[in-house]
Amino acid sequence: MKYVFQTDKGKVRELNEDAVDVLTNENQLLAIVADGMGGHQAGDVASHLAVETVTVHWKELTDSLGEHNVKGWLKDTITKVNNLVYHTAQTDASYQGMGTTLVVAVCTKAAITIGHIGDSRAYLINQTGLQQVTNDHSLVGELVRKGQLSAEDAQVHPQRNIILKALGTEEDLVPDIYQKTWEEQEQLLICSDGLTDKVDDQELYDILMNNEVKQASEILIQLANDRGGEDNITLTIVKNEDAEVGESSC
Repeated sequence: MKYVFQTDKGKVRELNEDAVDVLTNENQLLAIVADGMGGHQAGDVASHLAVETVTVHWKELTDSLGEHNVKGWLKDTITKVNNLVYHTAQTDASYQGMGTTLVVAVCTKAAITIGHIGDSRAYLINQTGLQQVTNDHSLVGELVRKGQLSAEDAQVHPQRNIILKALGTEEDLVPDIYQKTWEEQEQLLICSDGLTDKVDDQELYDILMNNEVKQASEILIQLANDRGGEDNITLTIVKNEDAEVGESSC
């Protein structure tokens, strides 16, 4: 598979509280995006704890995950992440109240399995269009699902950054798990809200369909920064293509 991952602190914030990583083995690719929150450096701590914990558990696997047990692995791993972030916040006063969003995707040539908590997103892109796979665990996301707010109004709503569920904020959290088949040339985009607050779905689709993954990543980061860059911007693009190419920029 061809992939790229990139994170940028934006033009306003002094600290990048996002974290991202991609790992591969013989048959599978693991992509992770986390967007931390909390005072001082707590958001940075939470997001990096999340990504590091997922990668440690991935590296401990002795065999590739089958399509049936990958869901259980994601649920168990995200539960462990939540416990670690929650108990770290409880035992260190400087980290009190910290949390993080998390999107974890395990990709094979045949299928994508995604574990998700928060308002970072995963999209699937192909010739027929762009589909948001994850549901935002946010106030405006809930209002959109209930039909009380349009998707267009949600993008500019003054309370769009209020998150209803995030890792580390409650002792017991259950992640959303999604599994989808995908075909050759389809793309997976995982990103933090620093991107989706600035770039709409049609723009995401056009840029991803008309550029190779590395160029698309650079265009999207630049576009979000050109429109203010008030938040950290992080993304991973994975293309279901035989070429095994990896690019990162942090």
